[in-house]
Amino acid sequence: MRTKKPVGTPRYITPEGFRRIAQEHERIWTVSRPRVVAEVGAAAALGDRSENAEYIYGKKKLRELDRRLRELSERMDSLTVIAPAPHPSGRAYFGAWVTVEQDDGEERRYRLVGPDEFDVDAGLISVNAPLGKALLGKRVGDVALVRRPAGTTEVTVVAIGWEPGP
Repeated sequence: MRTKKPVGTPRYITPEGFRRIAQEHERIWTVSRPRVVAEVGAAAALGDRSENAEYIYGKKKLRELDRRLRELSERMDSLTVIAPAPHPSGRAYFGAWVTVEQDDGEERRYRLVGPDEFDVDAGLISVNAPLGKALLGKRVGDVALVRRPAGTTEVTVVAIGWEPGP
């Protein structure tokens, strides 16, 4: 049975983000799952499976790995990989690295990415997040109003780049 890609808004991801998801899938398929299958086989060989904690736990772990593999496969099938490139207008779009100055004068650098690859600690923010939405289409010098649950704040775009920096 073939499933169709969901109709609607495409879900974009950078090549790096897609690579991370594919690597996790590959690691589970080639390392984690075979190890757990071997553990379950060894536990099953011990005899009575109904009271064999190693066997029961191993089967549970195997179901969790299979569920994660399905989730990653479905996610990869639904994503559209976009290689970020500078926009001629100089505006910030998907894949751009944007340096902003916050209200307190502190500068921070973020990359605008898809919702499947955001990692705030690494400076990767989703284009669907309040800050990501506010920065889309901005130029250097523009002020962006960020509507957060804690209230609205302003950030000023200091720089826009397309390559990772220091």
